[in-house]
Amino acid sequence: MIQSSFSRRRLLAAAAICALVAPLAQAQDHYPSRPITIVVPYAPGGSNDNFARVLGRGLSTALGQPVVVDNRPGASGNLGTAFVAKAPPDGYTLLVVSSSLVTNAAIQTHLPFDAAKDLAPIAMLAKGPFIVAVNNQFPAHTPKELVAALKAAPGKYAYASSGIASTNQFATEQLKALSGTYLLHVPYRGIGPAVTDLIGNQVQVLISSGPSIMPFVRSGRLRGIAVTSAQPSPIAPELPAMSSAVPGYNFEAWWGLLAPAGTPPEIVARLNTEVNKILATPEYKEYLLKEGALPAPTTPAQFAATIASDIPRWKKLAQQQNIKPE
Repeated sequence: MIQSSFSRRRLLAAAAICALVAPLAQAQDHYPSRPITIVVPYAPGGSNDNFARVLGRGLSTALGQPVVVDNRPGASGNLGTAFVAKAPPDGYTLLVVSSSLVTNAAIQTHLPFDAAKDLAPIAMLAKGPFIVAVNNQFPAHTPKELVAALKAAPGKYAYASSGIASTNQFATEQLKALSGTYLLHVPYRGIGPAVTDLIGNQVQVLISSGPSIMPFVRSGRLRGIAVTSAQPSPIAPELPAMSSAVPGYNFEAWWGLLAPAGTPPEIVARLNTEVNKILATPEYKEYLLKEGALPAPTTPAQFAATIASDIPRWKKLAQQQNIKPE
């Protein structure tokens, strides 16, 4: 009798567990069953926003549900990123962010999230080098001439960035560290004013994305010197790699899709598969090239490894070059 009672309790306990697990399993099996939100932690119009909207249209078609882009700018992208990190890990709140995620993590000590622990990497969307550009009055046309001019006059020239601790600053400080040169840093609130002052010779050097630089280079208002990737790039095939004059120099920005940590692996895998299918389409490749980037398909584990290795890499550079948050 006692054994029979014990068995009944075990059966009831097992039934209770199944009752709790079944809805979650069913939700995963039927994912997605409602609209998905992609949070962009920046204002509309930038590369993160552009990539998110194109990706959202592709995912909506593939998954059969609306995909809404929600811009949540503020605190250098940290506001929107924290919102996603704290969202329910059910696959319905996602994040599109760039490598500024890791440069921020490299210098910020009181972020409301842990970039390596509180987010689940799904897929890298794209990678792209920056362009090294100078004012037309600057006495250099090649990577070697640029390094020589900077070494001949330490502190004479200034470089612009889109803000303190921006990816522009990290790309330029890496170049300074590896080439043994020195330029003054002039931070701006956005890349637009920085380009304007570069054209006007208020600053002499700017390292930034292809779309923000190449139209001015091709119109003759600025001079392109190099790309920041280790090898020449299709985004600006006419320019050599800066590494031809500075061995070891390599800076490429990336953009990626992430979810809150704890999102079921089945959902992460499903999204990764669909994203990589989108990256392989000719339409998406053509769009990325216009945006100064190339498709960068990865597994979730590969993307996670990139984030995990980037943070200490940029933290080391920040300490070496005294890059600090505002």
